Amino acid sequence: MSQKNLLTQESYDNLSEQLVDLKKRQEHLITQIEDVAQPDESGEDSLASQLKDELEVVNEKIDSLELVLENVEIISGDCAKDDFIKVGCKVKVKISSKLIKEFDIVNHLEADPKENKISDQSPLGLALLGKKIGEQVEVNAPAGKIIYKIVSIG
Repeated sequence: MSQKNLLTQESYDNLSEQLVDLKKRQEHLITQIEDVAQPDESGEDSLASQLKDELEVVNEKIDSLELVLENVEIISGDCAKDDFIKVGCKVKVKISSKLIKEFDIVNHLEADPKENKISDQSPLGLALLGKKIGEQVEVNAPAGKIIYKIVSIG
């Protein structure tokens, strides 16, 4: 049995919306390809080729999202009640006894380091899952070992 994709309701809704948008894009691309694929017109080969490449990318994204969404477990975002870190939690950590940083633990499809959304499959995400306030985790990074102390879970 395959592992469930853990998503909050908000994340599930966002991914479902992305899937609808991609399917609309797919239909649009198919129509464009049919329009430019006339054998007598010159120059359609290049445009048709570009559109087919884009359609291939869109199809792969659709397949990937459908695979995720057909095997989902919706989780509550109420991390404070559960008292441990799981997907959907906002976590404040103290890094090396100095800097305090806040992260959202998200499914790998939603990860965005610029927005401090870290994947549950990343080294830090994996280290934090299941931990409680006051616990420490060590993560090996390119710069060396980093120690994170969990300050709050919300």
